[in-house]
Amino acid sequence: MLWDATVQNRLWRYGPLLAWMTLIFFASSGEFSAANTSRIIRPLLLWLFPNISEQALNAAHALVRKAAHFAEYAVLALLAARAFLSSSRVLLRQRWLSISLWLVIFYALLDEYRQSFVPTRTPSLWDSLIDIAGGATALLFVVAWRARRERLGRRNPRRTGPDS
Repeated sequence: MLWDATVQNRLWRYGPLLAWMTLIFFASSGEFSAANTSRIIRPLLLWLFPNISEQALNAAHALVRKAAHFAEYAVLALLAARAFLSSSRVLLRQRWLSISLWLVIFYALLDEYRQSFVPTRTPSLWDSLIDIAGGATALLFVVAWRARRERLGRRNPRRTGPDS
């Protein structure tokens, strides 16, 4: 029974992180190339902005794709922070921030390297920098949220007596 609880806890902790990493891996395939995403993004942009010029449409499509890079790695960083902050390993809990950031950096660079082998994708160091910026931004929010929560906790300590 103990083994089952341990496995279940680890799946709860690391499962979402691994699932998201798998999703990023799939998203860097040819299925999510600019040509394929334009089939979805361009009609949506044309519906929202019927008088948009071709040049503006292309720029908006590129902007949406770059925002997706930023957002997918922000989610990766949040899931990494969640996993490492709740880890049963002291080292992971203590160094959650640096380990999460290094995971984001490594995975962003690995993802772009992998794209160099996909004919319909264009690897770009700039995309890696956008990915890393998304992850770092999310981690800064986690640090700020934790600091705020700690400050509020010190001002309003929870009552633990028998009458609470």
